[in-house]
Amino acid sequence: MDFSGSLRAVEAGATYVAGGVNSGYRTGVRPNPLVFTSASGCTLVDVDGNILTDYFLGMGPMLLGHSPKEVIDAAKAQLDVSLLVAGQTLAEYKAARLVTEMLPGAELVRFASSGSEAVQVAFRVARAATKRWKMIKFEGHYHGWFDNVYWSVAPDPTTAGDALSPIPVAGTQGQESGENLVVLPWNNIQVIEDQLKNGDIAGIIMEPIMFNSGGILPLPGYLEKVRELCTKYGTVLIFDEVITGFRVSAGGAQGVLGVTPDLTILGKALANGFAVAAIVGKKEFMNLVGEGKVMHGGTYNTQSVSMAATVATLEMIKSGKPHATIEVTGSALMKGLAAEFTSAGVMHEIVGYPSVFNVRFDLHAPTDYRSGIKANRERYGNFAFEMLKSGIRILPRGTWFLSSAHEAVDIDKTLSCVRDVLKAGI
Repeated sequence: MDFSGSLRAVEAGATYVAGGVNSGYRTGVRPNPLVFTSASGCTLVDVDGNILTDYFLGMGPMLLGHSPKEVIDAAKAQLDVSLLVAGQTLAEYKAARLVTEMLPGAELVRFASSGSEAVQVAFRVARAATKRWKMIKFEGHYHGWFDNVYWSVAPDPTTAGDALSPIPVAGTQGQESGENLVVLPWNNIQVIEDQLKNGDIAGIIMEPIMFNSGGILPLPGYLEKVRELCTKYGTVLIFDEVITGFRVSAGGAQGVLGVTPDLTILGKALANGFAVAAIVGKKEFMNLVGEGKVMHGGTYNTQSVSMAATVATLEMIKSGKPHATIEVTGSALMKGLAAEFTSAGVMHEIVGYPSVFNVRFDLHAPTDYRSGIKANRERYGNFAFEMLKSGIRILPRGTWFLSSAHEAVDIDKTLSCVRDVLKAGI
């Protein structure tokens, strides 16, 4: 496939847009950033006319596929009525009710416009509730790009200090100090308790399943013990379920894993591509926001069209039909990939769920960021690039997102391309 039209469009766009893209995560991709003209179901069309089967799915939001009729119809209908009213609409209350009915840890909801923003609200709530300032995050976990949390997302271990007591590594130039942030290795209970004993930790934030850095699952009993320690030491437990919320199951990762945090960050699949996020949690914490003791605001919060789309999305997810479909197609894809890699003699591991899983090469059972980056990322990157040239768009970091729009024919096509790419060598 030829992607030169996208390159020319990005270069021309760079005359007006810094770097030609509007997110730093859209740069540094092979062969170049792509420019799309349309998206439907699980298919993308770019400016070169290439038709791609999509496993990026907007980096995860499109659980129902691109432009699902029910969601688009709801958005169009709302657009005829109102767009932004600087007040409330009935749709936002309905959306919030659906969230509380579906997610175990959601007693109250506050909608926001991005996951990065919602994380900041959670930090503020944790500090207000505990009268403490320090927060714990984990190496390789991503919680947005704001200064106080964009630390040790993808650090070089050679400059990040001891594995058990990492040095926080800034993610960008111009970033303020992370003096109130403690960075720890994941899946290690002892290092957490050692910190909590000091009595100065307001909250712990984590991905309950580590999908931003290699698809690493919590060790048996790990989340349960973290929950126990947070309760014991009066520390607020925050799950960042921007990726896993409503995707791993209708009840998120917490619904599958059986551990309920104090606060949860939601986004992505919450509105199937519309710019909606949320902080949800127990009343004792969320009431700090509701009573105005902790400030949270935003001009575009609960924009009417986005709320209509959120309601339509959640109603579809709650019906169980999307996950039932993905259970079949995603399972077939995971099984088929394993068979193709095994047949080609490629050492691999596939970890996750039918709706979102990670593939890594030449590494088995990592438990944290530092063990996870020992996977053969260069080889997998080459595989992803060859798949793109064959018409299958997958993330070079190894994460695959499935939607209810993927059908058996799409899975068969994907596996056929995998077979051809592996046969040619990577």
